[in-house]
Amino acid sequence: MSTNQIRLLLVPLDDIVVFPNMNVTLTVDVGNEDRVFLIPKHEDEYAKVGTVAEVTDRIRLPGGGNAVALNGLYRGIAGAAVTDSQGRLFIEVEERRDDESADGRIRELEREYRAVVEEILELRGDDGRISAFVRSITESGALADTTGYSPDITFDQKVELLERLDVRERLELALELQRERLALLQVRRRIQEDVESGVEQQQREYILRKQLESIRKELGEDEASVVEEYRAKIEDAGMPEAVRGEADSELSRLERMGDQTPEATVIRNYLDWLLAVPWSKRSEERLDPQYTREVLEKDHAGLEDVKDRIVEYIAVAKLRKERGVEEDRRSGAILTLIGPPGTGKTSIGESIARATGREFVRMSLGGIRDEAEIRGHRRTYIGALPGRLVRALRDAGTMNPVIMLDEVDKVGADWRGDPSSALLEVLDPAQNHSFRDNYLDVELDLSQVFFIATGNMVETIPGPLLDRMEVIRFDGYTTDEKVAIAQGYLWPRQVERNGLRPEEVSIDEDALELVISEYTREAGVRQLERELGTILRKTATKIASESAEAPVAIDEAEVRDALGRQKFFRETAERTAVPGVATGLAATATGGDVLFIEATSHKNGDKLVLTGQLGDVMKESAQIALSSVRSLASQLGIDEEAFEDRSFHVHVPAGAIPKDGPSAGITMATALASLLTGRPVKHTVGMTGEITLQGRVLPIGGLKQKVLAAHAAGITDIIIPERNRADLEDIPENVRNEVAFHPVMAIDEVLKLALEETPVTLSVAL
Repeated sequence: MSTNQIRLLLVPLDDIVVFPNMNVTLTVDVGNEDRVFLIPKHEDEYAKVGTVAEVTDRIRLPGGGNAVALNGLYRGIAGAAVTDSQGRLFIEVEERRDDESADGRIRELEREYRAVVEEILELRGDDGRISAFVRSITESGALADTTGYSPDITFDQKVELLERLDVRERLELALELQRERLALLQVRRRIQEDVESGVEQQQREYILRKQLESIRKELGEDEASVVEEYRAKIEDAGMPEAVRGEADSELSRLERMGDQTPEATVIRNYLDWLLAVPWSKRSEERLDPQYTREVLEKDHAGLEDVKDRIVEYIAVAKLRKERGVEEDRRSGAILTLIGPPGTGKTSIGESIARATGREFVRMSLGGIRDEAEIRGHRRTYIGALPGRLVRALRDAGTMNPVIMLDEVDKVGADWRGDPSSALLEVLDPAQNHSFRDNYLDVELDLSQVFFIATGNMVETIPGPLLDRMEVIRFDGYTTDEKVAIAQGYLWPRQVERNGLRPEEVSIDEDALELVISEYTREAGVRQLERELGTILRKTATKIASESAEAPVAIDEAEVRDALGRQKFFRETAERTAVPGVATGLAATATGGDVLFIEATSHKNGDKLVLTGQLGDVMKESAQIALSSVRSLASQLGIDEEAFEDRSFHVHVPAGAIPKDGPSAGITMATALASLLTGRPVKHTVGMTGEITLQGRVLPIGGLKQKVLAAHAAGITDIIIPERNRADLEDIPENVRNEVAFHPVMAIDEVLKLALEETPVTLSVAL
């Protein structure tokens, strides 16, 4: 870079920057000077570097003014300033001409700079002249100075570029500034393209809509036709007057706003759902008690209580209809079938629908936690839908179907609401004639619907909801009933499902009883059907592989070969052979069950240890049982010292299964009395009942389920509370004939019936 000191006339430039090789015309008087020094100024502050410029022409302006044409030559650094005799300001300038030698880095910067400028010019729509001008520049410094021509570069940035005396540094700064320009232009271009694209899309959609309108008009499906179509459907729907008014109001809104607005879609969906409800359609009901009994007997074995109640309902409805008795909404029946799984609760709904000539719809409520599932969503929500009841009526196609509310005892509740509370209005015969769905927002008459609810346990159904139900219990089947069900329903169905013909395979009653007693232990018949399916699959495999010839008779050997080792045993005699073990009866959600309650003791301490995942009620029963036995010590021949400094342990096996309920008191007391007296409990005896501190035996629930479980386990003597004597009428006659029942009022009666007369001398006995 060459340097030299010269004195030049100072020409300050307000907010203007002139670079070398730049031509400008200024309205200043430079006298006879051939060269001047142009220096940028902003708010009385001068730059450190200016431009030495050559005067190329003097111009006389109209009115007597002077102007000069200047051409920038090279940079200069401002030094000391002096004033001549005419008052003009001269300045010492250190010349700084650009060094034309270029290294590899400078060449690389030049290439990058040219590429960036080309992109900028392409984005700005250059006609080629500026691009040619840039390509014509060969000096590196001059190339960097072209950035000063850009109107997008600020005054401060231009001054900074002018003050960069080193060519490489100047190129780096220029490249940085041009990259910023390029990035800004690219953003602007994208915004512009997005806007243009949006406008084009709107124009395209507008044209397509117009074309669609024209096509619809030609096909007779234009907006007016859609409105007329809805109007005709509403006219034919047979809606109640209030509902018809709501439909006409929404249709008028649709007609006013047109079919192309987002709100129109919401209105059309609403009208579609309103029309989907079968307002005026009803099944022609067949009210024939005798025919109903025939259908129920054909489809289901046993369940006499359920069949009787359904036949009663049909008979009452028939008489009311024949005699013109005015409908009383409070007379509606909400039958609730409560019992273990696999006992036919759900399938009986289909039988009722077929017997009465109604449509059948099943609604599973298990696990529902959102109240909107029952009442529907309000239309203000995106994706709103009516509740399940409206959808059930739509699916049924009539206003008087049989609706099965399955698993009503498993309805949940959380922050989304309590569905069981919403069911209160649905299942109340005095209210459901005016049920209001949140989505439709009109009243629905559900009083003609035959609701049937099912569940496994009454305890988990909320009290207010249970109050609206008529509970019919499914307590399970006896062995004889299971054999009849297997022969009449399960076996034929499984034969067909496994690709066999009835004449190819058969099974006798003894084989069925073997499957029931040794391979299943349930209140229903679901597991029984699975086991029969296993037998038939293996039989089908033998026939298909030609290892056996049809017909095949399934006997005991075939059953054991297909099902393997015995799964359930009658172990009452074995378990109660030692003192301290008593056989209790329990009712669970899956049916009745037999519990073996064990008691033992050890010296030191004064505690009662309870194990087996017992609930609070059973823990209290154990405490009371121990106190009762202690109060009867003298009658039982137990030494009072047997209770001193001794801890007792009561255990109910199958500890992983939670157990609770007020029916194990006398069983625990019997186990403790057996332990303390050394007298084992008779292996034929099972018992159920709660106990008080005075030794009184209190009544219990679920007697039928418990008795059926005891009968299946081979128990022949069952001790029950005296106040449960009337419940024996619910026990099947064949079970009553095979089991001896012993109603008792006090614990001493229980012990006389349950304990053997002779003590057994064992280490566990006292």
